[in-house]
Amino acid sequence: MPESRRPVVALALIASFMVFVDSTIVNVTLAELATHLHASRAELEWSLNAYTLSFAALMLGAGAIADTLGAKRAFLTGLLVFTLSSAVCAAAGSMLMLNLARLLQGAGSALLLPSALVLATASATDEHTRHRLVSWWAAAGGAGMAAGPLLGGGLVALANWRAVFAVNVVIGIPAALWAWRTMPAVTPRSRRLDLGGMGTATAFIGGLVFTLIEAPARGWLDPAILVAVVVAVAGLAGFVLVERSVRAPLLPLKLYADRGFAAAAIQGLLLNFAFYGVLFSMSLLLQQGRHLSALVTGLLFLPLTGLISIANIGSAPLARRIGRPAVLAIGQAVITVAMLALAWASTSSMVWPMVLALVPIGFSSGLLVPTMTAQSIAAVEPALHGAASAAFNTSRQIGGAIGVATFGPLLGTAHDLGSGFVTCAVVAAGASLAGLGVTALGRRTRVLVRPVIR
Repeated sequence: MPESRRPVVALALIASFMVFVDSTIVNVTLAELATHLHASRAELEWSLNAYTLSFAALMLGAGAIADTLGAKRAFLTGLLVFTLSSAVCAAAGSMLMLNLARLLQGAGSALLLPSALVLATASATDEHTRHRLVSWWAAAGGAGMAAGPLLGGGLVALANWRAVFAVNVVIGIPAALWAWRTMPAVTPRSRRLDLGGMGTATAFIGGLVFTLIEAPARGWLDPAILVAVVVAVAGLAGFVLVERSVRAPLLPLKLYADRGFAAAAIQGLLLNFAFYGVLFSMSLLLQQGRHLSALVTGLLFLPLTGLISIANIGSAPLARRIGRPAVLAIGQAVITVAMLALAWASTSSMVWPMVLALVPIGFSSGLLVPTMTAQSIAAVEPALHGAASAAFNTSRQIGGAIGVATFGPLLGTAHDLGSGFVTCAVVAAGASLAGLGVTALGRRTRVLVRPVIR
């Protein structure tokens, strides 16, 4: 790699790390937010889902936005939005202010992530180098996701919950200045922006998650809930109509005509539903139910998050050896059993049985994500690889948001978190079992349609 390109690659890796750190780091601040900002359970759910929602809604169109603005301009814009919104989060005096800033954080992340990848791979002179850079970029994101709970716990222990957001400002401002000085401009490409698709997708996702989070407290017949349901339905219908009519749709609907891609999208949604739902509910169980500190909670999550990056590395060789369907089936079966073991372990007064149950969940999740990603891309023609990747990752983000929104009410009140967590873990096991069913159905379908060789 030319020495002049190393700062660009370093900045891309830093951006990937920052974006994925914020997908997990806030989990260990939930008890602090509940105490210092008097946050309700629904407001705590929004502190996670506000970020996920705007990230998911804008990620479909982020590639087109990056191409239109130019990768450098999109990167700087995303980094500045992310950094400034992090500063607002750190200074927030109420949960409303915090959660609105988290929405902006997610929007900044959606701009930052694809533009960082474009800038990093622009230095590649051959396919091998490009693949290596993509692997580094993905590994940096995985490391960020793994480090989130431990880093958050350490910052809370050294200072308070505000430090979790302030650290983004400390990193973001120098990174923006470094990027402005060292990053080469990438010529913008003329691409149509599907603003109608972005707007209707946002309405659908936002309406759906608002309903799931707020309905348990407000009641299903509350006017705000009824309006949210109407917005979600109208957003979905509008999205389908828009995507059928525009020349450059965010999400070509013919993707879902392919059973292989549709299966991968459903599997990704179910995996994130279980993973992020358990991460949220277990954070509250350990901190509010077991009265453990944020730092100890972060350490206990290492078997779950830390093993993901390690398993990511081994997923491709294993898939080549036994096949992607086998990796999917084994991983989903292991998570199903491990989630049931986690439910049983949570009834013990000791913490170590729960930690042991997290080990197979973390490792299997690390095997499943790259395997599902490869499956989603392999199922479609090369011209649709970019759209398939964006759609698959959006499906995963939606699954995570629905998981947090669903597990919050299932967890129950602060006086009975133990039995509520058992319910959450069993539901997570059911989601993984459903994913295993999708894998089995896909394999059976392929056998049934296999051509006869004469």
